[in-house]
Amino acid sequence: MNNLIRLTVRCFRLSSSVYLPRKVDGQNVSLPILKSSARLMCSAPLQTDLGDMVKKDKVVVFMKGTPAQPMCGFSNAVVQILRMHGVNEYAAYNVLDDQDLRQDLRRKLSLFSGMGNSNSCSNHLGIPPAKGPNAVGCSDFMMDHTVKGTFFRLYYPCVACEEAEKPDWIPSKEYFYGLADFMNINRGLSEMIFNYLFGSFKIPAAMNAPYKQNGKCPVVVFSHGLGAFRTLYSAICAELASQGFIVAAVEHRDESAAATFFYHGKTEEPEEKEEESQLPKPNHEAPENLVEEWMYYRSLKPGESEFPLRNKQVKKRADECMKALDILIQMNSGKKMENVLGTKFDWMTLANSMDLCRIAVMGHSFGGATVIEALCEEVHFKCGIALDAWMLPLDDEIYVRVKQPIFFINSEKFQWAGNIMHMRKLVPRDSSSTQRKMVTIKGTVHQSFPDFTFLTGNWIGKILKLKGEIDPQVAIDLCNKASLAFLQRHLGMDKDFNQWDHLIEGKDDNLIPGTNVTEIP
Repeated sequence: MNNLIRLTVRCFRLSSSVYLPRKVDGQNVSLPILKSSARLMCSAPLQTDLGDMVKKDKVVVFMKGTPAQPMCGFSNAVVQILRMHGVNEYAAYNVLDDQDLRQDLRRKLSLFSGMGNSNSCSNHLGIPPAKGPNAVGCSDFMMDHTVKGTFFRLYYPCVACEEAEKPDWIPSKEYFYGLADFMNINRGLSEMIFNYLFGSFKIPAAMNAPYKQNGKCPVVVFSHGLGAFRTLYSAICAELASQGFIVAAVEHRDESAAATFFYHGKTEEPEEKEEESQLPKPNHEAPENLVEEWMYYRSLKPGESEFPLRNKQVKKRADECMKALDILIQMNSGKKMENVLGTKFDWMTLANSMDLCRIAVMGHSFGGATVIEALCEEVHFKCGIALDAWMLPLDDEIYVRVKQPIFFINSEKFQWAGNIMHMRKLVPRDSSSTQRKMVTIKGTVHQSFPDFTFLTGNWIGKILKLKGEIDPQVAIDLCNKASLAFLQRHLGMDKDFNQWDHLIEGKDDNLIPGTNVTEIP
């Protein structure tokens, strides 16, 4: 997160930058600097000047005003964040002192945040649209307004409608607060920065669009990672829906999500919380006679062992996936289901829409561990796909109980020998089984699976470890195509996804069969 602060300060506002250095009283810090060899897309003299500026001091801020008197809210936020993190020595350049230079920088450096090797990475920022033959709709469903209820976003094939509303990628500011808690930074200041970086992005799906009746759809239940929530994997979920799946992206209420919410009645006592939970007052209209409450990420307490907490959470997560599946089964039967959120989507149109013989579970990181736990507990899940799974939360005894096919799709930079060792309990080394597979996508990082990877420029994304060396679109295409091939193979689908069967075996220039990690003998 400190990288995010530094680069937000130095790069996202660099398009309006420059002044004389001003240092604020002294504490040494050790932070990376922007090297003058970076492609700034500007004239040589300006490039040299900027290079000299950022090499002269360990931390450089381009701002409106000075640290003593910031002249805009964003500049003030930057100063406060640096102070909060103990960074008291830096050079500050006031862009308001030279309007001609400010305009010249704004014009010449407008593409700075997307700089990088344009031959290997896409420069367009935004979540890519799904590529399948179906338009994609989405809607939120909450059954039982209490913390014990179920909450998910449903992605589904929909009737095409060009004017349909596309939902915000971040549904409300409380999710910014949750991300701040997860990263252990100040909520108020981070809200401004997160909103600046990500607040304008939309999900590539039509909110509450009518379901498209076209035979029965296989079903996938998706589990998010630690510190995430239901909207952050829309590139994957929307692609599956465009290929004819119905996908329920669960928002977990085990305090592993960055944020989530539920309701209590106005005459009811609020649910008991952990001591560290601090729920804000409701900030938007709740259903009649209900009061909204927010649940935020629960950090480990000082001295607390991680396994007991994560093991308890993974069991609850698997239970929430099973509850989501049970709701879908009831919807499919034609039972009228009450959605606490009162969305405009007609849930009765899902009657007889799902192929309940073809159900899979999928997830990323902590969600990957949730996949394994859910396979162990629910026989309706015919197979599972674990994306860069984090295996720590699982009991050792669970591995022998998993009978279904499972597919591990890993990143190149996240995995380590101890984690792979646990995966090998399900996918033995040198196994020729078609049931259990593992591949690694070259040039990827742990965040190559969530949507964040598409929403920052190439250079900044790599520094923040949101992007790897591979084009994120290439990486997500490999992930999606390999997943579709695996789902067809093990759900017995009559599609053409078998054209990508070779990806399951790791046969592609950008794939490694198994793992790149040196394994424990």
